[in-house]
Amino acid sequence: MERLGFIGLGIMGKPMVRNLLKAGYAVTVFNRSQAAIDELAQAGANPATSLQQVAEQSDIVITCLPDSPDVEAVVQGLLKGLRSGMLFIDMSTIAAATSKKIYAELQARGIQALDAPVSGGDIGAQQGTLSIMVGGEASAFDRALPVLQAMGKNIVHVGDSGAGQITKACNQIVVAMTVQAVAEALTLAKKSGVDPAKVRDALLGGFAQSRVLEVHGKRILENSFQPGFKLDLHRKDMNIVLQTGRELGVPLLGSSQVTMLMDALIAQGKGGLDNAAISLLYDLLSTQN
Repeated sequence: MERLGFIGLGIMGKPMVRNLLKAGYAVTVFNRSQAAIDELAQAGANPATSLQQVAEQSDIVITCLPDSPDVEAVVQGLLKGLRSGMLFIDMSTIAAATSKKIYAELQARGIQALDAPVSGGDIGAQQGTLSIMVGGEASAFDRALPVLQAMGKNIVHVGDSGAGQITKACNQIVVAMTVQAVAEALTLAKKSGVDPAKVRDALLGGFAQSRVLEVHGKRILENSFQPGFKLDLHRKDMNIVLQTGRELGVPLLGSSQVTMLMDALIAQGKGGLDNAAISLLYDLLSTQN
């Protein structure tokens, strides 16, 4: 089995590493905060003290970071330790243009690279059932597949470098607008005097059934917004979506609307809540009966 390095031990990264360890991989980990490194070291991971050390002790390096500048900075920190023949897998959600730039830089050094963003939230990360959308060369995908299968279930090689990130942008459009639809529907039910929990139960058995209605609908009903995926991060992703739309001349009307709702919540200091917190804005704006 190839030796793995993993950088970025947040809400998603930490359980992803745990699943890699369960699958029998040797994993060297690094993170900005030491506490996450220490926690995974107790679970069997090898703690690293630098990015260069991660690269030197790995055959495949995986990143799961917040944004494009973070990934670019980490790649620069890895370069001293990277060797020809290695594989770099970025599982962050970043701009496709950044993924292509990193791909070209690493290819010039004899290093394969994949963009492999994920969907499924913290629950999918914990259960090892993430959807993983991959861009890059087929040979690199084939090499990465056993590693990805330890973290996800629906794993699709979409196309060339950057294709994974475009797919993730499409995913974030659907998720954002579905969260908005669920929040809107359950608010309407509540304000009509109809039990929103029973409305959700009924909808789960029909054509409106979705993972968002199942998971986020439950969070909305319970008014529980401990983040599985922070609103701040989803807003960052929607910036990528809207920028891509502008570059391609594609009018993303629904995406623009839901992004405005996110902005309103973030302005209220709620960016650290789960993205299902969009329902709070509907409660605020609805006329009290």
